[in-house]
Amino acid sequence: MKSVSECANYCLNCKLKPCSVKGCPMQTKIPEFIMEVKNENYENAYNILQENNIFSHICSLICPQEEQCEGSCIRGIKSEPTNIGILEKFVNEWAIENKIEYKISKKEQNGKKVAVIGSGPAGLECSLELLKNGFDVDIFEKDDTPGGILIYGIPDFRLSKDKVKNIIDKIKELGGNFITNRALGIDFELDEISKKYDAVFLGIGATKSSNYKLSDEETNSIYDSDNFLRAYRENKYPEDLGNVVVIGGGNVAMDSARVAIRMGAKSVKILYRRDRAHMPAREVELEEAIQDGVEFKELIRVDKANIENGKIISLKCVETEIIDGKAVDKNPIEEFEEDANTVVFAIGLKPDRKLIEENGIELDDWGYIKIDENGKTNLPNVYAGGDDTESKATVCRALAAGKKVAFGIIKNLI
Repeated sequence: MKSVSECANYCLNCKLKPCSVKGCPMQTKIPEFIMEVKNENYENAYNILQENNIFSHICSLICPQEEQCEGSCIRGIKSEPTNIGILEKFVNEWAIENKIEYKISKKEQNGKKVAVIGSGPAGLECSLELLKNGFDVDIFEKDDTPGGILIYGIPDFRLSKDKVKNIIDKIKELGGNFITNRALGIDFELDEISKKYDAVFLGIGATKSSNYKLSDEETNSIYDSDNFLRAYRENKYPEDLGNVVVIGGGNVAMDSARVAIRMGAKSVKILYRRDRAHMPAREVELEEAIQDGVEFKELIRVDKANIENGKIISLKCVETEIIDGKAVDKNPIEEFEEDANTVVFAIGLKPDRKLIEENGIELDDWGYIKIDENGKTNLPNVYAGGDDTESKATVCRALAAGKKVAFGIIKNLI
């Protein structure tokens, strides 16, 4: 493995900066911070990262750099890209070890007040930018702990929760007021909130699991990934998981499988209808799942669950093949059975369409909140961003959405 110095000196310091402009949703000043690392000015590098993104340490740990910044690196065209993620992680961990703290500056209060609904990455970043610019911000969270997916959706073995708490504490220090255990559509309505604030930001994420029916018989052994990961976070492990099958091929499927191992499953398999080459999960995530003991099987579609006395005993599966980039059943159909006692669906999450439409917000053709270039919805002074507005949201993309909307609110209210 290359040393930090070798990684930094490998960077070409491109003038066009595709890693920043094209690759990074937050448009981090990547060549600039790497230049400081080259010169061993680590505190300067840390300040460059933090000035743009106080979630920098978190991003260095969970971002798909190979698709984003490193995926746009000029070096990567003919050779290996610069190890940007490694350098970003090094700088942030150096700052922790040396007790270096970034001081966030804040403007005078402007008399405007914004409600942020949802405290996931988009909501937290939007709140941060608004607070820095002199707004009062109330952050409504349906759970008892702020953080959204960073707390409930990403397991602690991938992201230590103290890093999330550190962000929340900084937002509180800036004056952010967290109001927990308050859910939109249950404890308050959008119309009611809109009358009390100058603007409202919706960062409620995608909360409805994508799945399909496996049997007409009732069973308690089928979970969606969201609830399964939450059960792990809350130490509410389901009993007698037995042989677990995770359906899906994304990073959430990898997390669900690794969590099942830690919950005491007898065996864990990931069944994916496409092949490894077409799998959306990061290669490193799959490798870590396999190292944990997860078995990965590709080109398999789970068709039905065989249930006896309310318990799954096996799954009826169909072999698939890739034709023109799509997974289709083999012809003639080849069926087989796979041992299973528990199934976890990890094939994606969608926004809560019913909740959104009941509040008078327009959706696009794909079921996401329709917004303009500033993140504004069809309702006066109601904005949205993150997983509730796009299907390809990552943590970094959600952060970028939150920042963009914050600047849109500032432009419209100041």
